[in-house]
Amino acid sequence: MTFQARGSFARLVPEMLVTNLEASLRFWRDLLGFRVIYDRTGFAYLDLDGAQVMLELRDQATRQWVPEVLAKPFGRGVNFQISVPREEMIRQRLDRAEWPLFMNVEECWYQVEDFEVGVRQFLVQDPDGYLVRISEDVGRRPR
Repeated sequence: MTFQARGSFARLVPEMLVTNLEASLRFWRDLLGFRVIYDRTGFAYLDLDGAQVMLELRDQATRQWVPEVLAKPFGRGVNFQISVPREEMIRQRLDRAEWPLFMNVEECWYQVEDFEVGVRQFLVQDPDGYLVRISEDVGRRPR
């Protein structure tokens, strides 16, 4: 099946180097719920309702854009927020797999202009330490 038959490319897609593609796919696909929409040896392009990421197996013998020494945890200083309809479904899969959370579920309200938006969120790290924030919209309220 071609990529075009299954969706389209997002305008911003992080490409993350990983040390074990199968372990990363178990996390991103099986636990978070992404689907593989395109792959080749050492590479997978994933989608979850428009949230897209690319996973590429780290191979020092090939051309990969790495400005510094790559050391775990990868992605220091960034977290990837993924908006989902229900965070609980993903959290239950993580719980069943005994996958630890980096930060437990919390409800937060963020100021946007003259109102606040609420989210229920938690953070989890993938096998290489990339920090993923799963976020569910819980509504708006006046400021």
